[in-house]
Amino acid sequence: MRLIVTTVIFLVVAAMIYKNSMLITTVDTVCQALFTSSKTTGFVHTLMVWTAFLASPKMDILWGLIIAFFLWGFKGKIPAVWALLTLFGGDVLGTIVKHVIKRDRPAQHPVSDTGYSFPSGHVLGFFLIAAIISLVVVPLIRSGATRVIIQLVLIFAVVLVAISRVYLQAHYPSDTFGAMLLAYAWLQFSEGVYVRYAPRLRRWKMTHNSWY
Repeated sequence: MRLIVTTVIFLVVAAMIYKNSMLITTVDTVCQALFTSSKTTGFVHTLMVWTAFLASPKMDILWGLIIAFFLWGFKGKIPAVWALLTLFGGDVLGTIVKHVIKRDRPAQHPVSDTGYSFPSGHVLGFFLIAAIISLVVVPLIRSGATRVIIQLVLIFAVVLVAISRVYLQAHYPSDTFGAMLLAYAWLQFSEGVYVRYAPRLRRWKMTHNSWY
């Protein structure tokens, strides 16, 4: 049900953006006025730049490989494979949507940010990284308090990444919101596939001693 609801909401948002909806434009304009800044110095600007860098698609690949390596080392071979496929699959899906919607970036976007604007690749990828950590890594931690703290930090980090993309004028606010919706929908689908096929993967020689 969550997959269906999230997908429907995403499709509505995507359609409104594709049709240049006045509602989306108004909401974007209001949010941009709150979060964007012309400053290129100071703590906040530095924080936003570093946040965007650490959540860039290339860095997401690095984080994904580190997580998979960690899981593989702790006999979580099946979760490791799932994590990588979920991350790479989400990236491919996001790229496809970008080329379908073909939304231009904000006029003042950084030169280093190329390609279409919707959905935000930074937000989509980092959302999946945070979700993978939350679903697969956090449960391995014994301390309940530590698990809660990490979950809160992950939520804060995802929100911060979304804000940084708007602050740096690399995306419209609706790009980041749409990225979260798409990432969550893809995650729900990927989880469903995992639950169904993980037991079968344990029969493979490479993953026969893996937990799932």
